[in-house]
Amino acid sequence: MSVTTVRLPPDVEQHLEAIAGRLHRSKGWVINQALSEYIEKQQREQERWQQTLEAMESAAQGRVVDAGVVHDWMISWGAENEQDAPRSGK
Repeated sequence: MSVTTVRLPPDVEQHLEAIAGRLHRSKGWVINQALSEYIEKQQREQERWQQTLEAMESAAQGRVVDAGVVHDWMISWGAENEQDAPRSGK
């Protein structure tokens, strides 16, 4: 495991110490948890952004489904005659 040094403003250091004390964990453990969660969040956001770009490109190419068709499909959910998910015409 590598070692990284960071400079923390006094108020952040105080909050970090308080959290570590409350959890009976080291400050390093708290920092590792926080960074891991932050990295996961950033990765999810990057994936969503990529999906958004792909969806925008798909729409620009005309691969869309009419809102009325989607609405009818959603209304059928759970019904005896539930419809298959609609697909774009292209």
